[in-house]
This record gives sequence, C-alpha cells and structure tokens, in this order.
Amino acid sequence: MFKETYINVYKQIIPSKQLISAVLASERTTRKHLRRSYLAFRKPVLISIVIALCFLFPIPVLAVNIPATYELLYSVSPSVAQFYKPVKKSSDNNGIRMEVISTYIHDSTAELYVSMQDLTGDRIDATTDLFDSYSIRRPFPSSATCQRVGFDAESNTVTFLINITEWGRIKISGEKITFSVSRFLSGKSIYDDVPINIETFNIMNDPITMPIPERYGYGGDYDFQKFGIPDVLVPTTSTDFGVNEIAISAIGYIDGMLHVQTATNNNLTNDNHGYFYFVDKENRKRIQSLYSISFADVQNHERFSYNECVFDIPRSRLNEYDMYGYFVSGGTFTDGPWEVTFPLEIGE
Repeated sequence: MFKETYINVYKQIIPSKQLISAVLASERTTRKHLRRSYLAFRKPVLISIVIALCFLFPIPVLAVNIPATYELLYSVSPSVAQFYKPVKKSSDNNGIRMEVISTYIHDSTAELYVSMQDLTGDRIDATTDLFDSYSIRRPFPSSATCQRVGFDAESNTVTFLINITEWGRIKISGEKITFSVSRFLSGKSIYDDVPINIETFNIMNDPITMPIPERYGYGGDYDFQKFGIPDVLVPTTSTDFGVNEIAISAIGYIDGMLHVQTATNNNLTNDNHGYFYFVDKENRKRIQSLYSISFADVQNHERFSYNECVFDIPRSRLNEYDMYGYFVSGGTFTDGPWEVTFPLEIGE
C-alpha cells in the first residue's frame, strides 16, 4: 500500500515547462563556454607537456620507447613527430613479417608497396584483409588509401598498395611515413554468382515492418531527405540459402518495392557481408538494388547484423528474372601489431 501511494505522489512532482526550458538553456550556455575554454586551453597544455618531456629525455628516445608520448607529440605536431620517428623498414611479430618493398613519388602522389609474410605457417592467403585495422601517419595534409594488390602462395606473402595524395602541393620527398597494422583477417570463403531459387521463399505482400533503428548505414541511389527514411522488414525467419554464416531473415514487398534482408551473427569478429542482384532472363542484363540499408540488434549479449537490399521489380514481373548473390563469410584474425617507418623516395 505504501509503495503504491509513494509512486502516485512521486509522479505528481513534475517541474513546470518554463523551469525545464530555463534549465536547459542555462546548461547549453554553460557547455558552450566550457567548450571554448577547453579548446583554447588544450593545445598550449599539450605543447607544454611535450616540451617538458623533451627536456627530460631526448626526442628520439621518446618516440621509440614511449608510444604514448609519440601519440601526444603527433597530435600536437605531426611533422615533428614524424621527423624524429626512426626509420624501420620491417617489423616482425607473432611469426608475421611486414616489410616495405618500394616507394614511388610522382607529382603530388606517393605509391607505397608493403608486404606481409607468414614465416611459420599459412595464416596469410589470397583473402587477407586488414579489416580497417591499419593506420597511415604522415607529416603533411593528405588523403590515403590501402588495398590488397597481390598474393604469392609459394612464399605466403600478400602485397598492399598505399596511395597518398598530398593536398598542399608541398615537397614530400624525403618525408617519413609510418604504416601500422594491429591485426588482419584471412581464411575467408568467397561466394561469387551464387544462384538463388527465389521461388522457394515466402515472399510477403504485406510484411511486418518497422522504422530503421537510430544507428544504421545505407548505400545506393536513394534521397533520404527528399523521400524520407523508409521502413525495413522485421526479421521473422532464418532461411539458409547455401552461404555459411549468412541467412535470409525476411523477404517481401513494401510500397511496391522488393526487400530482401539477410542476417549475420557477431560480424564484428568476422567479415560476413554481401549483396543480391537479379538478371533479366531474356537479355541477361544485371539489375542491381536501388539502395541497401544495414542495421544491428543485440539479443542476449549476441550482436545480429542485418542488411536489406531494395529492388524496383514488380511482383507481377518477378518470374522474368533470375536471382544471384555475391557473399564473403568466415575468416580468422591474427593479432600484431606491426609497424614500419620509411622515407618517401622520388621514382625515376
């Protein structure tokens, strides 16, 4: 009885809307002033800390032996940090060797080739992926990419090409680059042009839908600002279609568009992904999805990731197309880290 009375009384203790608005406005103003003060205060303090450390230790010793100090110095002045970073063209750890093969500069672009070799086993293969675990440090403003360009099965060696495009038209020859990798993924299964018998699925004309969760990603040609954020299918099944660790979780029509949804489990520890497409039976023309939406859900401490492909194919014409898919599944992580530092050299 006391508990119910307490709850009823507590619910009636509600501040006025005017008071809530005044408090929120005051909080926003306070945060704004604190942020300005923090930004104005932050960099001079960092510089002072670095200078103090430089008096206590030689800068090369700091850069080599105290990684945290190097990170701090890099955040203050990338050019100074990279200047004192010692050259190291190979790195061995966990039986894996990472090594700089060559560097080449032309115009404002630098091309760098780096290899990774398994010295003790076969953990490196043609599917080896750095899985966004790499870092490219340079002392000048630029854009940078890294992609796998080759694999030698005999020596268990994979080669990556690093492209760096400088933004300010400065002289970059002689400048040092630091390339580091924390781990890589290999041993993946590739499913290319997988035929899928869509007639075996229960394609719903009035499926259960839901709004997209707050955290989502999308790709393709769809104007979210113009047409609004579309609903997605509620996962209702788990149908195997011949690809390990990936299942079709829902399929149906929403506003005349065909939605095909897949589900994967704990894909933060693997590289399960892929997409569907259709081929016109008559002219063999490939029909890609208009757009796709990805989102995740956590259930009983397990993370389920969903990807939904959307096609502009009427139900009445669906039998005029064959359905296919491209998917990647599985994989094993190998932990490092590995790090190399090397100067950029002008190509001939």
